[in-house]
Parts: sequence; structure tokens; C-alpha cells
Amino acid sequence: MPTLVLDTLVNAPIAIVFDLARSIDLHMYSTKKTNERAIAGITSGLIEAGQIVRWRAKHLGVYQTLTVRITKMEKPYFFEDKMVQGVFPSMDHQHLFEERNRIIKLVAESGDYVRYC
Repeated sequence: MPTLVLDTLVNAPIAIVFDLARSIDLHMYSTKKTNERAIAGITSGLIEAGQIVRWRAKHLGVYQTLTVRITKMEKPYFFEDKMVQGVFPSMDHQHLFEERNRIIKLVAESGDYVRYC
């Protein structure tokens, strides 16, 4: 299974970084170029464990919808979302937050979505 790993360093308290990573509003703001919108489920605020959000976005000129559920959450260190409906056979994201010397390292991993391509 292909895995994509993205490491990001942030100079902010771990609780704030954790909340920003699960902010529906910030996600939509950061994806303006693909016009990504939360269209069902939790459509604003902070998503919590067990909740679902359905996204609609334009990628490669085609609008697609993707529904994900937050399947695990250990505040403020970890959460996982899994696709429950969409164009890929499956898609999982693990978001890990580590604090070292007051710098937060956010590790986001994605896997098992490339088989569609």
C-alpha cells in the first residue's frame, strides 16, 4: 500500500495545533483553489470522534464527493479519519501530534488511495 507522509513543524501550543487540524472552517479556507466545501454532516467548527463530514471539491476539472468519519481520537495527540464513501477503494489519514521543545510536529499519513489512479 502506498503511503504519503507529510511532516509540518508549528510553533504553537499542541492543543491549538490539534484543534486547527480538525477545524472544518480552516480546511475550507485552506482549499479555496479546489473549492472544497463541507456539504453534509459536520459542516463547521471542530469535528469530533465518531462524526462524519462529506466534502465536495473539484480535482483535475471534475467535482467529486468524499465522506469521512473520525474513527479514533486521543486529544491532543492523535486522530484518524477514514473514507466511508467516495471514488477511492479506501482512504485513511492518521494525524499525529508530537511536542518537542515547545515546537509541535504534525505528522499526517495517508495510505491506500493511489490504486484508483
